[in-house]
Amino acid sequence: MEPILVYGFPAGSSMGLVAALEWLGKPYRLCRVDMLGEMRDPSYARINARHETPALVTDAGTALSETMAIAAWLEARDTGQRISFAPLSPEADRMHQLMAYINTGFTSAFGPLWAAMEMEDLDPQTRESMRAFGREAVIERHDKLEAMVGDGPFLVGDRPTLADGLLVGVARWLDFHEVAAPERWPRLAAIRRRIEADPAVAYALALEAGEDAPGSGACRGHVPLSEVIERFGA
Repeated sequence: MEPILVYGFPAGSSMGLVAALEWLGKPYRLCRVDMLGEMRDPSYARINARHETPALVTDAGTALSETMAIAAWLEARDTGQRISFAPLSPEADRMHQLMAYINTGFTSAFGPLWAAMEMEDLDPQTRESMRAFGREAVIERHDKLEAMVGDGPFLVGDRPTLADGLLVGVARWLDFHEVAAPERWPRLAAIRRRIEADPAVAYALALEAGEDAPGSGACRGHVPLSEVIERFGA
């Protein structure tokens, strides 16, 4: 069977993994999940007990969670090295370093901003304090990533890789939360523009928005969440 990526909307970080599957070019299926609704249903715990996306049902029918674990699963099957690099190469080490930073400190910096938006019972002063803390954290993490990236067209090398997929799913939160103009970090802004112009990313964004769009042909269609839970849930 084809692997099934469970990805979330609105503005899920998992969007970048959809793009990565397109770059990989091997057959896959998708399951689109409302993170503000059906992902919170108790039944979703059978796929991911932490009620998060992304999740992946592997070709062996096993549910796998956590972005880095899913990325490692994809990398291990990237025999043509379309989204990764040769094992033990300096480029692979560099890609893993950037992926780890993006998936930890960079992503977590947005946590207070999401919490301030989603928690309904916060008093105004606490909400604004959380927003201020979140904005400072996001700016500081962007400063660090700007210093880490080089002058190349993508994060590593001359083509988009798993690192770029992880970045594109999260970096757009800067605009969503209106923290600062992307141009404040010129290297990151240039990389973002190149990634976001890629057809695979345009395809992933269209699917996230619930639109029909032509892809590479690797996607074999969507599977309803209820079916994924029934067939593959623990």
